[in-house]
Amino acid sequence: MEPMNLWKEFFLKKDPAVKEKLIVHYISLVQKIAKKAACSLPSYIDQDDLSSYGIFGLLEAIDRYNPDFGIPFTSFAVKRIKGSIIDGLRKEDRLPATLRKRARQIEIAYQKVETQLCRNATDEEIATELGISQEDLAKWLKSLQYITILSLDEPLSEDQDTSLKDNIYNPESPNPMQIMIENEIKGILTNAVESLPKKEKNVISLYYFHDLSNKEIAKVLEVSPSRISQLHTKAIFRLRGKLSQNRKHILM
Repeated sequence: MEPMNLWKEFFLKKDPAVKEKLIVHYISLVQKIAKKAACSLPSYIDQDDLSSYGIFGLLEAIDRYNPDFGIPFTSFAVKRIKGSIIDGLRKEDRLPATLRKRARQIEIAYQKVETQLCRNATDEEIATELGISQEDLAKWLKSLQYITILSLDEPLSEDQDTSLKDNIYNPESPNPMQIMIENEIKGILTNAVESLPKKEKNVISLYYFHDLSNKEIAKVLEVSPSRISQLHTKAIFRLRGKLSQNRKHILM
C-alpha cells in the first residue's frame, strides 16, 4: 500500500527524515527486482550487488516522484530501479566483446531471415544463416543468456545511439512528438510479442507482464529452467530483430 501521507509530507517539505521512512518502506521493491534479475544472470554476480545498484534508482525515483502524476510510486520507480541495476552491470563491463559481436550476429540473422520469410524463423534456418550447426546455435544462445536482461536497453542498431528506454514518456516534460513515437513503438512491440511462437510468447508474458522468475515459469509450463532461459533468449533476439527493422521506419 502506498503511504500517501508520507508522500504528501515529503513532496511539500523534502524532509530527509521522511525520505528515510520512504526508503525503508520501498526497500523490499528493490530486493524483489534484484532477486528476479539475479535469476537471469551468472551465479558469480551477487544479488546484494544488484540491490546496491537498485537503491540508487530508488533514491532518484523518490526525489523525482510527484503524487499529482496520478500513478502509483511503484510503477514510477520500477523502470528507474531496473535502469540503475543495468547501469551498474554496464560499468562492470563483464561481457566480452566476442559475445557482444555474437549477440549482434544472431539479432541480424533473425531480422534478415524473418523479413525474407514473413514468419518466425526456425532454429535450423537461423543456424544456416549464421553458417553454424543447430548444436552450436544452442551453445551460442546459452552463452548469451546473461545479456537478455540488458538487451532491450542496448541500441537497436550500430548506427543508432538511442534505445527503447530513450522513448519512454516523461510525464514531467510532455512532448507531442515523443508521445506519438512512444505510442507507435508500443504498438509495434505489442504486435511483435503477439507474433512470437507460442512457447516464447508465454515465457515473455509470464516474465514481463506477470512478474514471474524463470524458475516459477518453469513450474507453470512444466519444463526445465534451462529450457525457459533458452526460450527467453530466443524471444529477446527475435523481438530485437523485429524492433530494429521497424525502428528505422518510425524514424524516417
